[in-house]
Amino acid sequence: MHFSTKSLTRAAIIAAAYCALSLVSSALSLAYGPVQLRFSEALCVLPFLMPEAVWGLFVGCLLTNVLSPYGLLDLIFGSAATLLAALLSARCKTRVGAAVPPILCNAVLVGALLSWEVGGTAESFGTLFVYNAATVGAGEAAVCLVLGLPLLRILEKYKIHR
Repeated sequence: MHFSTKSLTRAAIIAAAYCALSLVSSALSLAYGPVQLRFSEALCVLPFLMPEAVWGLFVGCLLTNVLSPYGLLDLIFGSAATLLAALLSARCKTRVGAAVPPILCNAVLVGALLSWEVGGTAESFGTLFVYNAATVGAGEAAVCLVLGLPLLRILEKYKIHR
């Protein structure tokens, strides 16, 4: 993928916005843990309109997860969940479809990470995973659908894409 100055600037702005919105969520104790409402995750639908958003989201999430109480695990797997979700959202054909990958990727990968952190390989991992996947997925769905989809409509209306 070739990046123009405009694309790189857009990716950098998205990364900065992701970090700033994550800090707001963190200040409200909503950014980490089994119940997450990271306002920054609303931006995860942006690859539907702007392919360069994939890298902006990944870098923003990577920088945000430096502060994670889950350490290196979240830095690697949490950021990988965002990268995978962004890559998949970029291939979606509808706005609503673009919200599905972030919901599923975060539910599965972050849900597993949180379960591993609490229970390791103990018998309780399965139960913990179901709980964490459901709560992380619900928070992700709320943010992507309630904030992300209207954001896409606004960007399309004012032709702030591609």
